[in-house]
Amino acid sequence: MSATKYIFVTGGVTSSLGKGIVAASLAKLLQARGFSVTIQKFDPYLNIDPGTLNPYEHGECYVTDDGAETDLDLGHYERFLSTPTSQANNVTTGRIYNTVITKERQGAFLGKTVQIVPHITDEIKRNIQLLGESGKYDIVITEIGGCVGDIESLPFLEAVRQFRWEMGPTETLVIHLTLVPYLNAAKELKTKPTQHSVKQLSETGIHPDILVCRTEHPLPPELRKKIALFCNVNINSVIESIDAETIYDVPLLMKKEKLDERVLAKLKLPNKSEPDLETWKVFLGKLKNPLSEINIALVGKYVELPDAYKSISEAFIHAGAMNECKVKIRWISSEQLQKDSVQQFLGFADGILVAPGFGERGLEGKIAAVQFARENNIPFFGICLGMQCAVIEFARNVLGYKDASSTEMNKETSHPVINMMESQKDVTMKGGTMRLGAYPCELVKGSKAHAIYGKSKIMERHRHRYEFNNKYLKQYEKEGMLATGINPETKLVEIVELRDHPFFIGSQFHPELKSTVENPHPIFVKFVKAANDFAKGKK
Repeated sequence: MSATKYIFVTGGVTSSLGKGIVAASLAKLLQARGFSVTIQKFDPYLNIDPGTLNPYEHGECYVTDDGAETDLDLGHYERFLSTPTSQANNVTTGRIYNTVITKERQGAFLGKTVQIVPHITDEIKRNIQLLGESGKYDIVITEIGGCVGDIESLPFLEAVRQFRWEMGPTETLVIHLTLVPYLNAAKELKTKPTQHSVKQLSETGIHPDILVCRTEHPLPPELRKKIALFCNVNINSVIESIDAETIYDVPLLMKKEKLDERVLAKLKLPNKSEPDLETWKVFLGKLKNPLSEINIALVGKYVELPDAYKSISEAFIHAGAMNECKVKIRWISSEQLQKDSVQQFLGFADGILVAPGFGERGLEGKIAAVQFARENNIPFFGICLGMQCAVIEFARNVLGYKDASSTEMNKETSHPVINMMESQKDVTMKGGTMRLGAYPCELVKGSKAHAIYGKSKIMERHRHRYEFNNKYLKQYEKEGMLATGINPETKLVEIVELRDHPFFIGSQFHPELKSTVENPHPIFVKFVKAANDFAKGKK
């Protein structure tokens, strides 16, 4: 018998059903019962990680403390559980194959023919167990990306089949998430897609223990009975997952459906006291009953796909609830912004956030947004490239360096106020080579940053190659843009703020990656408060 139990979450019928949210919600319920839980995501694509993927392809790239570039679902895991994830929590087909092929090149297989079975499946199984063998967790939940029936998912499913056989019936459990669509013309919910999906999964040698059925309408008892009968599961293992007002409702909906109780029974785990979800309920109460409302302009270049800024939008939800304030985000394409149209696009804003990103496209629009916020005393927050845009704008319009820029965008600029980090200048490989993960930052006492955090030393997560050029620091500070967060080892400027502005902060790091339901990020909390105060001042 293993000390750690393993739960696998698979999906069928269609993608984007919310496997990550269901996995995170179950983990939250089990954690609230006193179990130590973690979640990992296995992605079937061949990229080694999502670090080189365009955000339009895969949404945001989520960065962990240990510097892993991972799937955005890991953000949900952390936001729900308030526990950090790591490199071990996200594994791709590319990483599995890369490891096996590297071993083959090193002669580790002693001349044997390297095959998907057993070599690839063995490496997948090794990764399944990594977190369990750490001794930290009672339960490891593994989300298998993609859909049952996809060719690229087959090695993962075969590995899960083998793993279940090796571990025994009470050590593992499979939850299969499917869709029960509603046909408007027939005014009926249809179970056939779920039946086919379970049949496909069964053909791989895996039969689900629990079915979670996504639906727009409640599942009547006779429909649950039909699904149970034709999918060969217990009727109380057919779980309704109805569309929710917010993803943060899902743990309570899953509790109502007794998903956690079914899991504990099947894994022969003690049914400890009722889950303690008081903090969660307080958060939901504030989220759904705001006392005020603000409009935030989020200026970015990937705004057509909000998932590209998923952690930022979720951090606003956490900070809004903390302030009992509804945060309405308006997505503004930086490519549309020109100096003469800024008022038209941003005049409504109670706060302006300039988002992170890479490359020259949309840069001038972001700089125009910064200038508008600075000159009109509108609360401003710039993240990563957003901070760098604030630095460039200040150089051009306050210091008088009209061609000031970043060497990422203009290698010929005579005022490279943002420059490539020394450690990055000889890097040629793109994947996993940026300054990644958590680094320390010391805050200047008496600064806004110090007041926001309430302490002098912080750790924040990074993902960048370019930095503030310290050759210009004295000119900036003389004119009122202060470096109030500094890396103690490299002297890298991590935070800038304006001396004579109600709220104007830029961070080189990504604070959104550490915001959770139970611990909203302090910069977002204070930014929302500043925007709320600004909105009240306009009335």
